[in-house]
Amino acid sequence: MDEALIRSLTPGVLTVLVRRGADFAAAEDAVQDALVEAVRGWPDDPPRDPKGWLVTVAWRRFLDASRADTARRRREDRVEEEPAPGPAPGVDDTLQLYFLCAHPSLTPSSAVALTLRAVGGLTTRQIARAYLVPEATMAQRISRAKRTVSGVRFDRPGDVATVLRVLYLVFNEGYSGDVDLAAEAIRLTRQLAASVDHPEVAGLLALMLLHHARRAARTAPDGSLVPLAEQDRGRWDTASIAQGVRILQAALARDRLGEFQAQAAIAALHADAPTAGETDWVQIVEWYDELARLTDNPVVRLNRAVAVSEADGPRAGLAELATLDDTLPRHTAVAAYLHERDGDLDTAARLYAEAAHKAPDLAERDHLVRQAARLNSRHRHAR
Repeated sequence: MDEALIRSLTPGVLTVLVRRGADFAAAEDAVQDALVEAVRGWPDDPPRDPKGWLVTVAWRRFLDASRADTARRRREDRVEEEPAPGPAPGVDDTLQLYFLCAHPSLTPSSAVALTLRAVGGLTTRQIARAYLVPEATMAQRISRAKRTVSGVRFDRPGDVATVLRVLYLVFNEGYSGDVDLAAEAIRLTRQLAASVDHPEVAGLLALMLLHHARRAARTAPDGSLVPLAEQDRGRWDTASIAQGVRILQAALARDRLGEFQAQAAIAALHADAPTAGETDWVQIVEWYDELARLTDNPVVRLNRAVAVSEADGPRAGLAELATLDDTLPRHTAVAAYLHERDGDLDTAARLYAEAAHKAPDLAERDHLVRQAARLNSRHRHAR
C-alpha cells in the first residue's frame, strides 16, 4: 500500500461525501471503512482510479449506515439515489475541508486535532503521541470536534485567516513522538497554497520554511537551546532558505501585506546575514513597525524592543521595554538580556533567574538558569 497516496486522497474523498449531504462524523467513519477495504484488496487488485474507488465504497458504507439508523430515516429520501460509479472529479476540493476543520465554533486545540486527522490523514494515536496526551483523551477531543462541525454546510466562503492560524499552531508544536508536526504543517500549507491564491498563505509557507531551515542549529548535542546569535549558520538549510525567500518575494510583489509576510521578511533578514554581527537590524525594526501596525500585538512590541536594542543600543531597547506590560510572556527574559548588554550584570543575573521560574518549558528554563549561572560566575571571578 502506498501510504502517501492514501493520505493525499483521503481529504478529497471525505469532502465529496460531505458535499453529497453526509454529516462530517458519519462521512469520516465511512471513509475509514473504505480505507480498511482498500488495505485488504488493493495489494492484490489495485484500482485504476483509486480516488473514484474510495468515493464509491465510502458512499455505499455511508448509505448502509444511514439506512440502518432509525433516527435518520428522514434522510433516505435524499440519499436514496446513489451517484453512478465512475472517475472522481479531478479538481482538488480539499480547501473546503480546511475551512471546516478550522471552523470558528471549535477551540484552537480541537481545530488542530481535527485538521491533522481529516486533512493530514494522521491516526488518532499519532496525534496523541505528538501532543503527549493519552490516546483516549485525543479520541474524545476529535469526536467532540466532529460533532461540533457535523451540521456545518459549505454555504459560504471559509476564513483563510483562521485556517492559517490553525496551521501556525501545528507548526509551532515542532517535533514530538513519531510525528514531525513542523514538517506536517509545511506539507499542509503547501497543499493549501496549491488550492488558494492568497499572499498570506504564501507568507506563512515562506515563514515556516525560513524558520524550519534553522532547526538543526537550534539545539546543542546535549539538547540545550542555542540562541540565534550563537548558531552555526553552516548547519542552516540553504535550499529551504532560498525557497522561502523566493515565495516571500512573490507574495510581497502583490502589495497585499499581511502579518505572516511581515514575519517572514524578518526571518529572511536573519537568514540573509552571513554572521550575527552583519544582521540588518535597522530593516528588522522597520518590519517590526509594519507588523505592529498590522497586529497591534504586545508580543510583537516586545520583540521590537530587542531589535531596537541591536540597532540603536541597549538603552534604547530598555526605553522601549519600559512602555510595555511587565506581565507579558518572556518580558523578564528580554529585560535580563538588555541589562546584560548594558553592562548591568547583577540585575541581568537576577532577572535571568526570575525568568527561569516563569519559563514555559524545560529547555527554555534550563537555558535561562545557565545564563544566570554564567553571569554569577563571571561576577565572582571579577571580585
